Amino acid sequence: MRCSALALFAALSVSSSAMAADVSVAVTAIVEHPALDAVRDGVKEALEAAGYKDGENLKFTYESAQGNPGTAAQIARQFIGEAPNVIVAISTPSAQAVVSSTRDIPVVFSAVTDPVGAELVTSLETPGGNVTGISDMSPVVEHVALIQEILPEAKTIGFLYNPGEANSVSLLAALKAAGEPAGISVIESTASRTAEVQNAARALVGRADVIYVPTDNTIISALEAALVVADESDLPLITADTDSVERGALAALGFNYHQVGVETGEVVARILKGEAPGSIPVEIASGSNLVVNKSAAAKMGVELPEAVLARANQVIE
Repeated sequence: MRCSALALFAALSVSSSAMAADVSVAVTAIVEHPALDAVRDGVKEALEAAGYKDGENLKFTYESAQGNPGTAAQIARQFIGEAPNVIVAISTPSAQAVVSSTRDIPVVFSAVTDPVGAELVTSLETPGGNVTGISDMSPVVEHVALIQEILPEAKTIGFLYNPGEANSVSLLAALKAAGEPAGISVIESTASRTAEVQNAARALVGRADVIYVPTDNTIISALEAALVVADESDLPLITADTDSVERGALAALGFNYHQVGVETGEVVARILKGEAPGSIPVEIASGSNLVVNKSAAAKMGVELPEAVLARANQVIE
């Protein structure tokens, strides 16, 4: 009887060892909202397509910093102590926290607008070191053109952002540069925390013809607070985040963030298969989608042009 028990224990031990993960990928994001969650899910999907399945030959862990940069730094230290094969950092704050904490573990960032400006890499073409990733630099010139098409009388854009997010600061500069030739000025309104978003939006009422929300994690995670102001004030709100349109934004021209995650996961798989991260050029996410919301337009007192509706990838009624 005792021999049988020992044999069973040995068999279970062998089975458990066989099921142990061959590689480990740790993923972190600054906050949970639909776009960043879609990136995470896309990463996991791409890894499975490449032959790495969570619970079989892959240990896939995820931590959110819940919007707190201090927590992002703690997560970075935790992950580094666990020594995964690759760390995936979604969003600029999380990427900065991880990249500043390790020079050894491969890091793949995602949903980072300006990797050079955020000091994650010195060059997109030859990042070097242990870091590479996918940038989601917004097509700001196209955003200005879209605003002009929907709101031809608009002369002032209210830019709602967190000045502590490096990606938003880069996008502010890009928006000002894109608006100047079109005779459009930019008015800034800031919110450093989600609790400040509604007041920041109210500060634009009567001063801006349209609110523009970039891919700013603080604002996007509290978008409903800004939408209350937009609806009450007949102040159109347009974003760079397509997932925000279903939540009540008027329109967005931006990336499919699940696809951004898939592209990120493909880079992670290349590293797991032996490529050095520093030899993989940073890529700009491919493609962009136009999504519009007809009911939101009605609430904000806007009639969407037929040309915009006709070319939209998705029209929310």
